[in-house]
Amino acid sequence: MIRYDDLIGVPFKNHGRDVKTGLDCYGLVMEVYRRCGIELPEFDAEYDDVEKISGIIDGERAKENIWKKCDRAALPVPCILAIRFGVPKGVVNHTGCYIGDGKFIHIRENIGVCVDRLDSPAWRRVIEGCYEYAGQEKCHAGHHTEPV
Repeated sequence: MIRYDDLIGVPFKNHGRDVKTGLDCYGLVMEVYRRCGIELPEFDAEYDDVEKISGIIDGERAKENIWKKCDRAALPVPCILAIRFGVPKGVVNHTGCYIGDGKFIHIRENIGVCVDRLDSPAWRRVIEGCYEYAGQEKCHAGHHTEPV
């Protein structure tokens, strides 16, 4: 299990990559992966630039050797969630990270870092996909697949 309790409440900060000063949604995903010994590539977009964010995610999803689509019935920990947050179906503008036990961690602009359940009616309709990073060797401690 990934240790994340110290992240709860960290404030949202556009382009945020530092737990002490604030994170954006991808900065949070990077931090969760870092805690498993995995360094993710950097991406940069304004938090409200839906077209650019969706393009980045679509482009990365196409790189099958780096991001592998996961079966939602058995998600690896960690895996990135591509989320459609207040935008039309098929557009992705938010990310979160599956942390096990049916939960994911993400950040909201007015709330900060929070944890929600994948099976929540509010979230299960807007999660467009789940992806495992395969760009480098994964750590053995913390990386496992579990039924959801």
